[in-house]
Formats: sequence, C-alpha cells, structure tokens
Amino acid sequence: MLSYEEALEQLLAAACPVSESKSVPLVAARGRVLAQAQVSAIHVPPLDNSAMDGYALRCADVAQAGVALPVTQRIPAGTVGQPLQPGTAARIFTGAPVPPGADAVVMQEKCAAGDGSVTVQTVPKPGDNIRRAGEDILAGAAILPAGVRLGPAELGLAASVGLATLPVLRRLRVALLSTGDELVEPGEPLPPGAIYNSNRYFLRALLEGLGCVVTDLGRIPDTLAATREALRTAAESNDLILSTGGVSVGEEDHVKAAIEAEGRLDLWKIAIKPGKPLAYGKVGAGRTASFIGLPGNPVAGFITFLILVRPFILRSMGTTPLPLPVQRRVCISDWPKADPKRREFLRARLLPDGQVELHPRQGSGVLSSCAWADGLIDTPAGGVIRAGDEVSYIALDGVLS
Repeated sequence: MLSYEEALEQLLAAACPVSESKSVPLVAARGRVLAQAQVSAIHVPPLDNSAMDGYALRCADVAQAGVALPVTQRIPAGTVGQPLQPGTAARIFTGAPVPPGADAVVMQEKCAAGDGSVTVQTVPKPGDNIRRAGEDILAGAAILPAGVRLGPAELGLAASVGLATLPVLRRLRVALLSTGDELVEPGEPLPPGAIYNSNRYFLRALLEGLGCVVTDLGRIPDTLAATREALRTAAESNDLILSTGGVSVGEEDHVKAAIEAEGRLDLWKIAIKPGKPLAYGKVGAGRTASFIGLPGNPVAGFITFLILVRPFILRSMGTTPLPLPVQRRVCISDWPKADPKRREFLRARLLPDGQVELHPRQGSGVLSSCAWADGLIDTPAGGVIRAGDEVSYIALDGVLS
C-alpha cells in the first residue's frame, strides 16, 4: 500500500494543468484561476487623502491648542480642493484628496466649528490622518500572481486599480459517473437490497464548489462492457473522470479492469482509513483524460475527495494546493480502536471551548458523521487517542471549496 504522502505526491505529479485562457468580467471571475500576473497602472490611493472627517490645515499655523482659523473651502470625497492658503483651514471628509499646501488633517472631534471658522483644540503633527498616494499600491507594482485562485479579496484588489476584466484559465471539465446496480436515485421507490445514490450528489456539489464544469453520466451498469463504454465516452471531452465504487477486487467491481483495458492504471491501494481502494490512471488512445476511482462507501468517497482528489483538481486547474490546514487541539473523546496499518481520518467537531470531540460512529458508511462533523482528526497508523490527548485537527471549512 502507498502512504498518503506517496499517493498525494504521485497524483500531483501526474496532474496536467489546463492552459487555455480567456478574459472574463470581474463579476464572473470568482473561483477562477488567474492566467497572467496583473500589474497596477495607478497609485492606490491615487492622491494623498484624508483618513478622517475633519479639517485640513498647515501645522505651522497651529503652534498651540485653541488657534482659530477661517474655513475657506469644503472638500467632500470625490472632489479636488484648491491649494490651501496660509492661515486657513479646509473642511474635509474621509477619502477626499488633501489640498496642496496642507500637511495634516485634524479630526472633527478635536475641533470646534464656528461661523466660518474652526478652533483647533490640539496641536497637529505633519502627516496626521493623511493616507499617502501609493500607500496601498504603487503604480507598476505586481498585485496578483499568475495561478492565484480568485476570491473576494483578489477581486476587490483588481477593482481597486481599475481592472474590469481578468484573464483566467478555462474551467476543468470533469465527468462524474457512478457504478453499482444497487443504486437508486432519490425520489424513486427503494426496492429490497437497493440504496439511494448519495455519492453522486455530494461529489457533484464538491466539484461545482471548486468551479469545475461537471458532466454527470449517472449510474453505469455493473458490467465490464458498460463501464468501458462509459470511460471511452467520458475521455473524449473531459479532463478528469471521477467514479465511485467498482475499484475493489470483487467479481462485480469492473472499474479496475475497464481502466486497464482502455488505458492504464497507476495506483489503487492507499494506507488510509477510510479510503483504501482508490484508483488513478489514464483513459483514451489519443486525447487522454485522467481517471480517479473513489471507494463506493460514502464516507470513504467524501474523505478521499477532500484529502486527495481536491488537491489534484486544484493543481489541474492551474493553481497550487495548500497543505491540509492542521490545528493542534485537545480531544475529549477516547479512540482505542486504532488501525495498526493505516492512517485514519476521524470525523470530529470543534466545541465552544476550543476542544474537539469524535463522532461515536466512524464506519465508512455512516454519512451522517460527515454532516455532523466540522473537521477531521488525523491519526497515524496505530495511534490511540485518550481523552485529554492533543490531536491534529483539520477544519473542513478550509477544504470544502
């Protein structure tokens, strides 16, 4: 069996980042991967501006508190004032450009407004409450590197320098298929021996959350011929084929044989729990698509997607996946059932006091544990947990998008 690190290393090395790009409006760029680095053409802010509502003045005119100055102009945000004459003040508002000649802004709370004048009740220093031109971004500065995944902050940054569009890599195309004659779609009657197809729905949601274009091929019959045909069809127009079930060694598990017939299989046993049977390979004769076959048990599919498939997809999208966001937390639960050979990812949740607790049922079919949990406890092979032990906790909100 491969270790988790070995499997992840091989998956990331095999990922082929997309290269096609196009420009899209900022409002359509969230979650996309930037194709080219972006440089600011302007200073941000473009001019020295006021950080407060108050009065712009010359410090030389206010040598002591209590000096009264005539107010000769009013400068709201969005307008440019006239040069400030010696011995005068300008009423100014947050974000408005500081008029030439002024070297400080005194906040209005430290002033007393009179009829056409203002009494300054403090002694200002040069630079007080002034945001300098280029203080945030200098013209010519790189603001966004190629390969960054665009989130709200990145989009706001692009907007702040006047960019209306951004060049982004095309979305990753993923074909999703399910195997198993026992699967029934939600809303249909449930015959004896059948189960509802939950994997299809959480995997599609995870893929779309990453920004993938998903082609849902539905359930594939449990035959070698049907599985091979589905793989050939999916490989024609997709970058990745993602399946659930059929990667074990049972007589009705045909995915492994189908991949070997239609392409090649590179790995399929990993020393993790849940998720030991996981297949990776290539499908197609000319244009090849990557293939990842997840375990059919829903928890195993959910966990292996988050810790292995998600990084592979991010690399294939053209960005760099970050390591799992591990925190050290105290666990209040016992876990004496450690697997001696496999690293375990146990469903857990964070308590208000900062400690974590384990879900009492950790079986690979207990999907309710994934809805209950907000994180995973990463436990080494043979790792026993006693209440009060410090554990490695992975917050799921860091890997669910």
